[in-house]
Amino acid sequence: MTTFRFTTAGESHGPGLVAIVEGIPAGLELDREALDRDMARRQLGHGRGGRMKIETDTVEVRSGVRHGRTLGSPIALLVANRDYANWEERMNPWPVEGFSPDEVHLPRPGHADLVGAQKYGHSDIRNVLERASARETAARVAAGTIARAFLARLGVEVHSHVLQIASVKAEERPDLAPEDFAGVDDDPVRCLDPEASKAMVAEINRLRKANESLGGTFEVLVFGLVPGIGSHISWEDRLDGRLAGAVASIQSIKGVAIGEAWDVAGRPGSEAHDEIFWSEKDGYFRETNHAGGLEGGMTNGLPLSVRAAVKPISTLTKPLRSVDTETKQPAQALRERTDSSVVPAAAVVGEAMVALTLARAYREKFGGDHIDDVVEAIQAYKQRIDFKG
Repeated sequence: MTTFRFTTAGESHGPGLVAIVEGIPAGLELDREALDRDMARRQLGHGRGGRMKIETDTVEVRSGVRHGRTLGSPIALLVANRDYANWEERMNPWPVEGFSPDEVHLPRPGHADLVGAQKYGHSDIRNVLERASARETAARVAAGTIARAFLARLGVEVHSHVLQIASVKAEERPDLAPEDFAGVDDDPVRCLDPEASKAMVAEINRLRKANESLGGTFEVLVFGLVPGIGSHISWEDRLDGRLAGAVASIQSIKGVAIGEAWDVAGRPGSEAHDEIFWSEKDGYFRETNHAGGLEGGMTNGLPLSVRAAVKPISTLTKPLRSVDTETKQPAQALRERTDSSVVPAAAVVGEAMVALTLARAYREKFGGDHIDDVVEAIQAYKQRIDFKG
């Protein structure tokens, strides 16, 4: 079995973030500008905070690529933290002569602060919050750009859009196609419904003035998948489980649904499933996609839909009540530089995690040391199952 995996390292205000991607076949052509474009997309969205004015994220490839093509060896990616210049004494990996950093003792409700300090025995909560920060997702998006390039070579496109921010919901569009996403990044909240977008921006402005943060939901849609990615054989290989775990691992994500799961739970069975048809022209096809492109833990050839619920972020400009971990006295939680809403950016991170999960599943199914081997294996598979998509 071909192994695909990735890992990240780094702290929010440390020297930088690192991602290592293993298992990409040799010969895959990468677009340097596309890597940085995805990094810029992660910083989009009305309601972002001051950190986005400091960081202009770019990806430095340190290994695994030569003259724009992958070598088949591990790919190391570095995203430097420009803000480290302002934190070098406090976040230096080594002791700084004559300097002793102030400890943080004010855990934020809803954050990893308190539990992480308890688990790892830290008196300084900064040792937890630096790694728990959503700044880590910059490394995930960097890794995701490699997975997206791999999938694109196989005819697979990954897109996302915002469905809801706070109480404002966009109109549902079950007929979305890749071309509908052409201008999504130009919208201030990455929403495909112009009227809902205006209302979302107004809601962010209103609640930001009230010192509140806002959550919402987004959808990742994937086009061009072949049937049979994933498996029903083992719980570990079911693609819905892998996708749910990958997307739920993103900071502030509290719920994941495949397709219309949150809606079909309240419908009778006759209205919940996608009836199967066959024609000489199209082969097997369905007229609906309630299942979101997954049946029995496997792709069925329809667009894959993964939706996620994002909670309001836990750093508030008007802090919630907490306890000082040093004195055990009541106190206000830590105030850090923060965003009002991260839903548009979370959707881009969601794209990365879905792409990385699918890249792993494709590598397991089709193997191949060179990208041409993978393409040939997929073509042979399509012929065997007579897939016309």
